[in-house]
Amino acid sequence: MKTVLISLKIFLFFTLLTGIVYPLLVTGIAQFVFPAKANGSFVVKGDKITGSELIGQQFNSPAYFSSRPSAVSYNPLPSGGSNYGLTNLKLKKFVDSCKIQFISFNHLDRMAGIPSEMVFMSASGLDPHISPEAALMQLGRIIKARNFNAAQEQKLRQCIRELTEAPQFLCLGEERINVLLLNLATDKIQ
Repeated sequence: MKTVLISLKIFLFFTLLTGIVYPLLVTGIAQFVFPAKANGSFVVKGDKITGSELIGQQFNSPAYFSSRPSAVSYNPLPSGGSNYGLTNLKLKKFVDSCKIQFISFNHLDRMAGIPSEMVFMSASGLDPHISPEAALMQLGRIIKARNFNAAQEQKLRQCIRELTEAPQFLCLGEERINVLLLNLATDKIQ
C-alpha cells in the first residue's frame, strides 16, 4: 500500500507539473515575448480577420496571386500532404494537371518553366508562401484583370520586392513571399 501511495503522489506531481504548470508557463512566455505569433498571426483588414500569415488560402480570382496547391483544400484541421511517392502515377498526373492549369490561367507559353511550388503540394498542405519567380509569372494576369496602368504595375513590382522574405537565418530555405500579404498589398494599389 505504501508503494501505491508513493506512485500516486509521483503521478499527481508530474501530472500537475507537465499538464498544468509547464503549459501555463510556456503559454505565458509566448504571450509576453511573441504575442502575435502565439495568437495565430492573424491578419486583420478593417475590423475583420482575413486570414493568418501562417496558413495558406485559396485564391481563384484572376485579380489575385494564386497559392500553391493543397492536399487538404487549405483546411488546417486535417493538415497533411498527399504522401504520393515520386514514382506514383497519381502524383505525375496531378503535377501535369497543375502545370497545365497554371500555364493556361496565367496565359504563359506552354514550354515555360513553372516553379516547383506551383505544381507540388507542401508537406502540410497549408504553406502560405510562393517564390518571387512564381509571383512574377502571375504578374501579367493580375495587371490585366485589374486594368493597372504603368505606375500601378511599378507599385506592384515594388510590393513583390518589399514583401520578399530572405531565407530563414540567411541560409535555411529560399526567398519567399506570403501570398495573403501580397494580395492585400495588391488591393491597396487600386
